[in-house]
Amino acid sequence: FTAVTGETGAGKTMVVTSLGLLLGGRADPALVRIGAGKAVVEGRITVPDDATAAVRAEEAGAELDDGALLISRTVSAEGRSRAHLGGRSVPVGVLAELADELVAVHGQTDQQGLLKLSRQRQALDRYAGDAVAVPLAKYGEAYKRLRAASVELDEITTRARERAQEADMLRYGLDEIAAVEPRAGEDVELAEEAERLGHAEALASAAAAAHAALAGNPEDPEGVDAGTLVAGGQRALDAVRSYDPALAALADRIGEIGILLRDAAGDLAGYADDLDADPLRLSAVEERRAALTGLTRKYGEDIATVLAWAEASAARLTELDGDDERIGELTAERDALRSELGGLAQALTDARAEAAERFAAAVTAELASLAMPHARVSFDIRQTEDPEGVEVGGRAVAYGPAGADEVELLLAPHPGAPPRPIAKGASGGELSRVMLAVEVVFAGTDPVPTYLFDEVDAGVGGKAAVEIGRRLARLAKTAQVVVVTHLPQVAAFADRQLLVEKT
Repeated sequence: FTAVTGETGAGKTMVVTSLGLLLGGRADPALVRIGAGKAVVEGRITVPDDATAAVRAEEAGAELDDGALLISRTVSAEGRSRAHLGGRSVPVGVLAELADELVAVHGQTDQQGLLKLSRQRQALDRYAGDAVAVPLAKYGEAYKRLRAASVELDEITTRARERAQEADMLRYGLDEIAAVEPRAGEDVELAEEAERLGHAEALASAAAAAHAALAGNPEDPEGVDAGTLVAGGQRALDAVRSYDPALAALADRIGEIGILLRDAAGDLAGYADDLDADPLRLSAVEERRAALTGLTRKYGEDIATVLAWAEASAARLTELDGDDERIGELTAERDALRSELGGLAQALTDARAEAAERFAAAVTAELASLAMPHARVSFDIRQTEDPEGVEVGGRAVAYGPAGADEVELLLAPHPGAPPRPIAKGASGGELSRVMLAVEVVFAGTDPVPTYLFDEVDAGVGGKAAVEIGRRLARLAKTAQVVVVTHLPQVAAFADRQLLVEKT
């Protein structure tokens, strides 16, 4: 607990102004002293390594210095502003992002923290404990599932025309392939056959010449062929093979050659007989190849690729044709989740309403001891009608990741005054006391580690000032508290005193 004291006009509020700059506030060149080129504010804030602020700072390139985050803000006399976070230059907006989690400022002109509706709802939820946390966790899971189903449903319905066009294209391609009925490897086989048929005469002539060379020509009985010559050589060796085993081995090898020659000659004769030189068959082959080429030109490099495309396209077409069925399933799932979400949202509303009554009573009791005996605090828990929302209390209302409730803290400062939002229903001094009462009640549930109160004791004295000091000290048991004050009754409770003097 630190008290900042000093005479009126000494400049105590500069603490609030400086923190406002450090936490992303608007840079006003009027803050720069006349004759100076710039104003500089530097701060050192301790943050846990696992805190969201630390993670966000690291994402911005900042480095922690022994568990602390060094922040600086410079404002030039011309109005230009620069911000540095952990040794790295950052946009001012980054500082504003960190502000909510680092410091809650309650001042005459600068209000942060619990004045934001989202923070009020979050704080109320933490105050309620498991009564809200349990249904909120169930709601969050259902909300995620509903969002996923809605996104998929929107994608299918909004892309219906594109998907129909894709299905038509796939059907056309599959019908074209089915009409040709290609076989795997057929293109390679036909290419070989076309080559053979196109050179049938040359192939037949070569085969006949080779056969004559091996087995002789019936039209030339006197001609010499390889088979006759080899047989003669084998007979010559067989006559003397018994005299030398080496020569006998050579005779056997020549015999094997003779067998190979006869086999080759027979195969050549069969090849010539089987060779088809029919020009009609060649024409049919070329026509079939042209049909296959038409497919490979559109659907793949070869028939194997074309068949793979057809298989994948058939699976995709099945998926596209199932869209209507899927739309029905997703619509039913979305409607069921909306109904479930509506029930959970109602449970959240009921739990928050019960916690809000306890909270309001506790804060009102605190205000009675802070020189505001007639003030009354309450919560306005409301929903916004939305025909596309979930049903809560018999109405279709807008909803979000934390439920369908808009939570706002209201203050009636005196009897007969209508409850109004705390930012509008209290003067500066009253507002600081209201926020002090709220923070005391929320002590330990609001994660902000530092609170700054400016003129929290405005317009009070005597016993009320002592009670303000006592409550600030109580809040300081769970957080760092900095108070700008001119009352000794408040400052007396502080652990540290800072005196501001004007020179």
